[in-house]
Amino acid sequence: MQHTPFDFDTVLAISEGRHPDPFAVLGLHQIKGAWWVCAFDPGAEQMFVLPKTGAPIAGISLGVQGVFAAHMPAACDYRLRWQGYGTQWEQDDPYRFSPVLGALDHHLLAEGKHAHLWQVLGAQVMTHQGVDGTHFAVWAPNAHRVSVVGDFNHWDGRRAPMRKSGSYWQIFLPNVTEGAIYRYEVITDQGAVLKSDPVGFGSEHAPANASVVRDLRGAVWTDADWMAGRAGVQNITAPISIYEVHLPSWRRAGDRMLSYVELADQLVEYALWMGFTHIELLPISEYPFDGSWGYQPVGLFAPTIRHGTPSEFRALIDAAHRSGLGVLIDWVPGHFPSDAHGLAQFDGTALFEHSDPKEGFHQDWNTLIYNYGRVEVANFLVSNAVYWLQEYHIDGLRVDAVASMLYRDYSRKDGEWIANKDGGRENYEAIALLQRMNTESYGKVAGIMTVAEESTAFPGVSAPVDHGGLGFGFKWNMGWMNDTLRYMAEDPINRKYHHHLMTFGLHYAWSENYILPISHDEVVHGKGSMLQKMGGNFANLRAYYAFMWAHPGKKLLFMGCEFGQSREWNYNISLDWHEADRPAHRGVQLLVRYLNHLYVKEPALHALDCAPEGFEWIEGGDTAASVFVWARKAADAPSIICATNMTPVTRRYRIGLPKRGDWQEILNTDASAYGGDNQGNFGKITAEAIAHQNQPFSAEVTLPGLSAVWFKQTEHRSGGRYESQTQ
Repeated sequence: MQHTPFDFDTVLAISEGRHPDPFAVLGLHQIKGAWWVCAFDPGAEQMFVLPKTGAPIAGISLGVQGVFAAHMPAACDYRLRWQGYGTQWEQDDPYRFSPVLGALDHHLLAEGKHAHLWQVLGAQVMTHQGVDGTHFAVWAPNAHRVSVVGDFNHWDGRRAPMRKSGSYWQIFLPNVTEGAIYRYEVITDQGAVLKSDPVGFGSEHAPANASVVRDLRGAVWTDADWMAGRAGVQNITAPISIYEVHLPSWRRAGDRMLSYVELADQLVEYALWMGFTHIELLPISEYPFDGSWGYQPVGLFAPTIRHGTPSEFRALIDAAHRSGLGVLIDWVPGHFPSDAHGLAQFDGTALFEHSDPKEGFHQDWNTLIYNYGRVEVANFLVSNAVYWLQEYHIDGLRVDAVASMLYRDYSRKDGEWIANKDGGRENYEAIALLQRMNTESYGKVAGIMTVAEESTAFPGVSAPVDHGGLGFGFKWNMGWMNDTLRYMAEDPINRKYHHHLMTFGLHYAWSENYILPISHDEVVHGKGSMLQKMGGNFANLRAYYAFMWAHPGKKLLFMGCEFGQSREWNYNISLDWHEADRPAHRGVQLLVRYLNHLYVKEPALHALDCAPEGFEWIEGGDTAASVFVWARKAADAPSIICATNMTPVTRRYRIGLPKRGDWQEILNTDASAYGGDNQGNFGKITAEAIAHQNQPFSAEVTLPGLSAVWFKQTEHRSGGRYESQTQ
C-alpha cells in the first residue's frame, strides 16, 4: 500500500460496493502528477493493464481481494487482463469511459421535457469511444448506490456500480450486447432490491422478470405507402371498424400462444377478410400476470416476449400496414402493479407513485397510481406514448381507464381521497398529462389517432386542447353500449317499455367523436358472451349488430363476438374457432363481414358519423311495435334507410322515404345466408307518393321478426349531385 496513492478505507469501500463515487477511484486517474489505473474484480488474483501500445503493466494488489492498481507512464486507452484460480480473461474497463448523458440531457430530464426519453435511458446498445457495448441509465434520485447486474458479472452488485449524475445513474458496459439479461441492484435505506429497467426494451418470459438488452437500431420497414396515407383513413369522416384482440387467446397452436410472426400471417389475413379497418391489441407492454390481460404493465417500453422479440413485433405491424390495416394498442397510464421488481418504491421511496394511498393506490385493482404531477413521471409517460408511435409505427393509442385518472374520488368514499387545490374532485395533474400526451403525440407523429375509454360525462374529451378539451381523437361511447345491451337483455315482449334505451344515445351522439364499443369487458367476469346476452337467439344478435353498424359512431368489436361465440371469453384458452363452422355462427360471421363491407363502401354510413347532418329519425317512437327507422346521409352520396324490428313478429310496415323511385334492399339480417328465414322485400321497394312519418314519400315493407333491413336510394343525379326529389 505504501507504493500507491490509494488509502485502505477507500479500497475497502470499493470492494464492498459502498463507495459513494466509484468513478472517482476506479479507472484511469492522474494522482499527484502520476497516472494510475485502479480496477476491481473479486474473482481475480492478478491484474495486468494492456495499453493500446506497449507491454502489459502488472497491477499491484491493494490489500483487499480483487482490487489492484497499476502505475501508467501516460494516459492512454487500455484493456484489462485478469488472472485467477487457473483461468484468464480480458475486458475493457467500464471505468475508463466518459459519460454518455450530457449536460443538455440532464437539463431536459430535470425539466421533464426530454422528447425522446427512451433514447437516453434504459439499455442503449452502441459504440462508445470506439468500443461496442451497452450504455445503461436509470432515474433513482434517492438510491445510495445503483449497479447493473447480470450473467455478464455474476449478478454481483459490487462489479458495476454506476456513476451518479444528478438524479440519474449511468454506466457504459463494454461487450454487453443484444440478448443480455440484466437488472438494477438498488441500495436504499431499507437495503438492496433488484429492479427491472423502467425503460427496458425487453424482458424475460414470465414468471421470470429480469430485463433483456434489445437493440432497436436498424429497423427495416416496408410500409411507406400506408404511413403516407394513414391520416386519410383515421379521421372522423373515415370508416373505422376495429377488431379488438387479446393476442394470447385469439388463436393457439395446441397449448402454445402464437408468435408475432405467426400472427402477422394469420391475424392480419383474418382481419382483412372480415373487412375490419383496424386491429386493436390489448396491452402488449410487458406484464407479469397473465390474468391482468396486460392491464397491469411493468415494462412500458417492452413488447411482451410472450409472442417474440421487438423486431418480430415490428414485423406484425409492418404486415398489417402492407395489407392496409391500421394497428392500435391499449395504453395504460392509469395504474401499475406493486410487484417488487417493478416501479413500486423504485429507489426506496414513492418515486413513480404517490406516497399517500389516498392518491397513490387503486382500491379496485390493488394497483398503484402514477404521480402525474411529478415532472419526471409525466415525461416518462408522455415519452412512452410517443415511443410506441415512432419506434413501432403504431397508428393509435386507446387509453385505458381514463375516468379513474380524471377524478380524485374515483371509486372512493368520503374521507378516502384528497381534493385538488381548489377543493374539487378533478385531478388537474392527470388532465394536464392527458392533454400533453395528445398534444405531443399528434404534434410529433403524423396521421395517428388517440382514443379515450372514458365512462363519465366529462366534457370535451375529444375536443382540441386549445379549446379546453383533453385532445383525444375519439371517445368510447360507454353510455350507448350499456343502454343498448340492457335493452337487448329484455324479453322482446317487454322491450316496448324500454324503447328509450335504444334512442337515448342520439341525444348526445355528436357531443364527442364516438366509437361504439363492444369490448372485452362486456364478455367476461360472468357477464356472458354476446350470444348469451341475446338469450341465445342468433336473430337477436344479428339485428343488434346491424343496429350498431347503422348507428352514428365508429365501430369496435371484440374477438369471438364476430361469430357469436357461445361461451364468454377465457383469456387462458383459444377462441372456439370450431363454432365458426356451424351454420348459425357462420351466419353471424358472414353478416359482420358484410356489415364491414357496406360500412366502408357507403359514405352515408360513415362520412358524417360525428355530425348530426348524417342522421335523421324517420320513426323513433313506435314503442308498441319496437320498430326503429332512420336515415344515414352524406353529401354527394345516396342515403340509406335503416329499419329495425326488435320483436319476433314479422310486420308489413309503412316507412317514410325522402325521395321517389326505387330503393335497393342492400341488407336483410333475416337472409338465409346469415342463418335467417329469408323473409324480405325481394331486393327492392318503390316509393309511393304518400307522405308518411314527415317524409314526402313512403313504401310498405316487410320487416322480418328480430331483424334489420337497409334500403339504399337509387341513383338519380342532377349536376353531379344526388337530388332531393320531392315530387
